Formats: sequence, structure tokens, C-alpha cells
Amino acid sequence: MNDTSDSPPAALNGKRAVVTGASMGIGLAVAQRLAREGAAVVLNARHGEALEDSVRTITADGGQAIVCAGSVADYAQAGQAIEACVAQYGGIDILINCAGIAEPYGTSIVDIDLADWQELIDVHLHGTFNTCRQAIPHMLTQGGGTIINTSSHAFLGMYGGTGYAAGKGAVNSLSYAMAADLSEHNINVNVVCPGAKTRLSSGEDFMQKIASLHEKGILSEERKHSALNPASPDYVAALYAALASDRAKHLNGQVFWGSGGYIGRFLSNGQEILATMDHREQPPWAVDALLELLGDTP
Repeated sequence: MNDTSDSPPAALNGKRAVVTGASMGIGLAVAQRLAREGAAVVLNARHGEALEDSVRTITADGGQAIVCAGSVADYAQAGQAIEACVAQYGGIDILINCAGIAEPYGTSIVDIDLADWQELIDVHLHGTFNTCRQAIPHMLTQGGGTIINTSSHAFLGMYGGTGYAAGKGAVNSLSYAMAADLSEHNINVNVVCPGAKTRLSSGEDFMQKIASLHEKGILSEERKHSALNPASPDYVAALYAALASDRAKHLNGQVFWGSGGYIGRFLSNGQEILATMDHREQPPWAVDALLELLGDTP
């Protein structure tokens, strides 16, 4: 797109992609970056008007993009986004799940409304499952593909909440399992935990939540500062584009994070053996012995 003859080739030339949650924020930035890198993109979100504006921007810059509005929390509507890509572009090489909603401000396991909990799980976990389940048969037929799901540092519990954290943790687990199941079929699955200035990370409610978590000792001063001063989504969008390229096909079952000038990866070997015994010769643990191992004093 608008390349000169001596520019390096775009990373995603000829690729066909679906990006959910693409009407604003990170999803929109990802769709725009994929298009600039040469991919033909289907933009999905619940409301079509904002998507139409985004498509006009992409196509005016020489890119290829179409709209398929609908909630990925609905299995059939998730399938429509995938089928739109297949019908328009002849297949699907890349699926990027960015659809997400915020947890109601100030709620916790003590008082979250059941309907809010269900909606958070539906959008984050079920929405990710729905698009993956609909896209994978096409990728199997084609002989490969790339899936990038979106999680959050919230899965560690550092931002409190319930449905948002649970949904993002479940996305990680689902992605690990899919990566293991699909690696033999040339389909790689990775996760990005993005940080960026979006509607979910701005506004008075968000600022109050971060301040409250810092006061409770849940967030460090460094984490508080980074949460309140996020970069634009364009920075982390580049990470999604890199993971979607053929040069990243060897990366599978990994959880990355990115925000502004920082790129990182969660390590998979985060386990520690506290003690061992031969269960064939020894009786079950004594409670007192276990408490000593676990540390029964503050």
C-alpha cells in the first residue's frame, strides 16, 4: 500500500484475515496494520456504522477490507464473519480475536450481577471459541493458518474483578490447548496481552479503579503508572501483525504482552517442586509436614 519500488515487501501480502472487535481501539489498529501489511481484512464488531468508517479509511489508503457486523458471542454470527472472509477472499489465513467488554466499575465476586458475569464470559471466552471453531475447518482444508487471541494481564488477578479476569484466563487455557491440538496441522495459536489507550483503559472510572488497587497494595507504583499512561494501540498492533506473518509460524502456544515500547513473553516453566517422595513406599502427606513445606507463618 503506497509502497515505493525499493520498499521491503509487506509482511502479509496475499493473506486473508478476520479481526473481531475491529470498530475501535486495539482491534481497529490491528485491522489497519494488517491491511497496511498487505492482508485483505474482514472487520467484525457488534455495530456496523463504525466499521463502515474504518473500511473507508483502509480502502482509501489502498487496502482491502469489508464489514461483517455481529456479536461473536453468538455462534452463528461468529460464523458469518468467517464465511464472509471465505466468500470474499477465497479462504482465511489469519484470525485475530480482539472483541472485548469492560467489567462494571467497582464490582467484585461479592456483588457482580449474574447477567454481567455471563456477558463477560460470553464475549471473551465464548466469542473466542466461536470464531476459532468456525475458522479452523477452513484452515484444515487449506493446510494451515494462524490464530491470535487477546488476553490481558488481568488474568493474574492484579486488576481485581471477576468475569473479565476469568474470561481472559480461560482464553489463555483454550489457546494453549488449541496450540497443542493443531500444531500437527500447521495451525499456530498464540496470545497477546495488550496494553494501550482504549475505552477500556481510560475515563474517570478506570482511573479511580487503578488508584484504588494501588492503595490496596495490589498494583505496584510502576504498574499504576503504566496503567494510567498507556501508549496508542498502534504500537501493540505491530506485534499482532508480526505474529500473523509466515516468519512467526514456528511460534506456537505462547502468551506475549506488549504496550508502547515494551514487548514481552510469559514463560511456560513457571513451576517449582517443593518436595518429593516415592508414593509407592510412603503414606500420604501429614498435614503438619505439608504446612511446613508451604510455609505456615507470614
